[in-house]
Amino acid sequence: MPTGPSTVHKALALLDFFTVRRPIIGLSEFANLSGYNKATTLRFLSALEEKGFVEQDTETRAYKLGPAFLRFSQLREASSPLSEAVKIVLRDLNAATDETALASVISGECLANIGVVESQKRNRVIIEPGISLPFHATASGLAYLAFAAPDIVSTALESALQSHASKTVTDPKALAQMLESIRATGIAFTDGSFEEDVMGIAAPYFGPSGKVCGSVASALPAVRGTPDHTTRIERNVRKAAQKLTDLRGGFYPEGFPEWEDGA
Repeated sequence: MPTGPSTVHKALALLDFFTVRRPIIGLSEFANLSGYNKATTLRFLSALEEKGFVEQDTETRAYKLGPAFLRFSQLREASSPLSEAVKIVLRDLNAATDETALASVISGECLANIGVVESQKRNRVIIEPGISLPFHATASGLAYLAFAAPDIVSTALESALQSHASKTVTDPKALAQMLESIRATGIAFTDGSFEEDVMGIAAPYFGPSGKVCGSVASALPAVRGTPDHTTRIERNVRKAAQKLTDLRGGFYPEGFPEWEDGA
């Protein structure tokens, strides 16, 4: 029995190549990014276009996201208003820490950044909206992965682990040990693993089923990562993750570490 990605999976995976900085993609670029030949890529794009997931510019023939996402986003927000909950949580986290606050959600096979409130400090971390956060190289990714289903963890650790910065951990055994530590504390720390001289502190949040949905995090220049400041950030990141869990109608799974002061 075949175990590779299905045709539907391959077609939908093309949508992951769209970013804020790359909102329009031509056929040749799609083929280069995906590794598929042009004929296969065009077949996938035609299927996506038929259902409104992409639309093609009549002049340039390049593709952009289609109107289907507007309808689905409205339906999603009507049933589960995640965006409003994220805004509230990140606003409070930013105010409590004076650092950039961000939230992510699992989307297919990637962890997508869905909200950012930047620090007002001149020296601050700037995060691109909608960017995919590598599981192994970011505090957000590690916090999520520590409480994800075993098959998701196995897939992530068995994949090619790219080095993003000088302190990126790419050894699967070392990452597995890191995940064990995060499971014991409920909090993930990184320092220079995704971007040089940038620290990340993250905690997972959970949905109504008790499954981990994503992470809430704070990102700051490493030069400001004093013990007192990181302790304050850790405390508030935990509170933010708990608040987002509550706003989502979620609950922590059995065995999740207890946090002091209700955080």
